[in-house]
Amino acid sequence: MTVGWGRRLLFQILVGVALFLVLVALAAAFLGSYLPVGGDRIAVVAVEGTITDARDIIAQLHRYRDQPNVKALVLRIDSPGGAVAPSQEIYTEVLKLRRETGKLVVASLGSVAASGGYYVAAATDRIVANPGTITGSIGVIMQIPNFGGLLEKVGIRATIIKAGQYKDLASITRDLTEPERQILQGVMDDVHSQFIEAVATGRRMDRAKVEPLADGRIFSGRQALGLGLVDELGDLADAVDRAAHLVGISGRPRVVQERRSRFSLWDLAREQLGLALPGPGAAPPLSIQYLWQ
Repeated sequence: MTVGWGRRLLFQILVGVALFLVLVALAAAFLGSYLPVGGDRIAVVAVEGTITDARDIIAQLHRYRDQPNVKALVLRIDSPGGAVAPSQEIYTEVLKLRRETGKLVVASLGSVAASGGYYVAAATDRIVANPGTITGSIGVIMQIPNFGGLLEKVGIRATIIKAGQYKDLASITRDLTEPERQILQGVMDDVHSQFIEAVATGRRMDRAKVEPLADGRIFSGRQALGLGLVDELGDLADAVDRAAHLVGISGRPRVVQERRSRFSLWDLAREQLGLALPGPGAAPPLSIQYLWQ
């Protein structure tokens, strides 16, 4: 009885230890950078696809800013840009992280880091681009669909009841009037000016030097280097090594990165079609975009 009971207890202890080790391994796999062990680290935050929502990226920035073993961050940007507001939110959050924590942030530009993608990069301490990266596109765009002719052909008319002369501004059922066009152009010019100011501030360039580059044109990474829009040429590994060197990490730096959130066909459609495809509960399809078309 005693021997049998002892064997069962030993077996249960071994099973418990094994389960504990499995749980620790799973936690390490899924939490990765959350574990406060392992020495100094470089965190990589991915900014990928069309920028339509900043919340996930900002949440990552908040988590890494509070981890003392994360000494620097690398923003891996592979994006043609997107909506103005989330691009600005990420830009502002990167500036706040740098100012309030003193942590270094390096941008690594992938295949495309244009328009809103470059807007985000301009907030970092240093920008590393591949020679063939498509970047720049410092400009603003708004597209207003006009289905008036189609509706007329099928015998459908829209009746608008409004209070306020410009309440149906940018209606998709008719052409813009000249006063409406001037209003929208004024908004676009102001948002464009905000982009220029953000680049000038982030890159520590005179606004007068940024303005000639801010006509919406794109540049290769090598061209951007010559224009002062990026600091050096290299890939993601080079950007990580540069960040590690600048913060004094010797040897090969340990890199941490969160796994991408669950994949859905809706996400794929959003990335492929961009902001032309509104999300659930989205506003009408009129939006001002920092987006390379």
